[in-house]
Amino acid sequence: DAFQEADIVGITMPITKHNFLVRNAEDIPRTIAEAFHIAATGRPGPVLVDIAKDALQARTTFSWPPVKELAGYRPITRPHPGQLREAARLLTTSRRPVLYVGGGVLKARATAELRILAELTGAPVVTTLMALGAFPGSHPQHVGMPGMHGDVAAVTALQKADLIVALGTRFDDRVTGKLDSFAPYAKVVHADIDPAEISKNRLADVPIVGDAREVLAGLAAAVRAEHEDGRYGAYAEWWRDLDRWRATYRRGYEPAADPGLLLPQQVIERVGQLAPEGTLFASGVGQHQMWAAQFLPHEEPGTWFNSGGAGTMGYAVPAAMGAKAGRPDRTVWAIDGDGCFQMTNQELTTCALNNIPIKVAIINNGALGMVRQWQNLFYGARFSNTVLHDGATNATTGSTLGVGSATNRGTRVPDFVQLSEAMGCVGLRCENPDELDAVIDKANSINDRPVVVDFIVHEDAMVWPMVAAGTSNDDIMAARGVRPDFGDSADD
Repeated sequence: DAFQEADIVGITMPITKHNFLVRNAEDIPRTIAEAFHIAATGRPGPVLVDIAKDALQARTTFSWPPVKELAGYRPITRPHPGQLREAARLLTTSRRPVLYVGGGVLKARATAELRILAELTGAPVVTTLMALGAFPGSHPQHVGMPGMHGDVAAVTALQKADLIVALGTRFDDRVTGKLDSFAPYAKVVHADIDPAEISKNRLADVPIVGDAREVLAGLAAAVRAEHEDGRYGAYAEWWRDLDRWRATYRRGYEPAADPGLLLPQQVIERVGQLAPEGTLFASGVGQHQMWAAQFLPHEEPGTWFNSGGAGTMGYAVPAAMGAKAGRPDRTVWAIDGDGCFQMTNQELTTCALNNIPIKVAIINNGALGMVRQWQNLFYGARFSNTVLHDGATNATTGSTLGVGSATNRGTRVPDFVQLSEAMGCVGLRCENPDELDAVIDKANSINDRPVVVDFIVHEDAMVWPMVAAGTSNDDIMAARGVRPDFGDSADD
């Protein structure tokens, strides 16, 4: 093998939509055109092109546009009208429907069509972590985000639905919980541009293959036809239940026992409230990711960037950098953790050198917070290798026993303020709730350089609601020791 040679085509095959190995220089234009076509059509995905070094160094005659040779690649975008009619019939005859919306709706740029269908039917809408912003979070029909740390009303709506219309989503384990107990009363309409996703995890009663934009437009037309024939959905009783759950189990958090401590939820909520209109948000992975999903405003499509099921720690800073480069007119905030930030903070040098003035909020609790939460809840508070700060709670193994055994001052090695300033950014720190708004306002006012704000927050804050891994969504906990009362059994 040659120096640094690896079978990159074989290595990346499981994580790409397609890849190419180019051996001849004359094949480069056609291959690049095919790669962009495959990446951007059907279900969008990454395509890798590996060009051999001798092909790169060879001479050839360039010609454009090339003729693409993609026999067998014909994504289906137009849904079958018969399936749309059946889906519309189920919508108008069901009593407890839910529109379960995934990131495919955003990729298809189908948010306007989604709103038309939702308001036409009057059905409740839930948007997954990857679909936040596809439907306005403040819309009265938006019930919230489903999933392990989703809204109680959204999780329960799916569990008690008699019809789920799944749009550009894949029934992943974070939404379904224990799969064989998920939505036991529901028929399923599953629409996706990727036929491999349909019935993969949950059997679809009405499978629809097609582009989400065309599916939604066609489904709205089919529902109008139902209405013209006098058939309308009757969801009044369903909405009474949903409204009761929404009112009883609102998003929120308990105030800190010590009023001098910053709460992470409070920080993220105020960043969202004080951000200029049209701000874009990116997040890393962990507790701060879930709090960002819960407490930031998600009103517009294309304003939330997240790695979703990939769970990519370190995603926030480079994602924010790309968002700011693509939309230089918008303010861009990266919501990051002190663990995530240490994985990709070097990209701030690129931001500083290339005039990409993003803003970074480090939710610094001195720990790998989500793993710490699981260790707290399920492993007797034996905190193994999740401590990031120095002091009495940091043994040589990175393990501690018990909760709150020392005052947490966050991760200080490295010092994020000094590190940020060394990379050409403005570094700020906030440790007191009384300073919170002023620090955020100062960060928002600086637009000629990247800004990093080190928010020192309470170490043991937890993300709620929660469905424990491997358990049924019926077992959702609104808070520690608090199981919601749905009023449908003596045990609730």
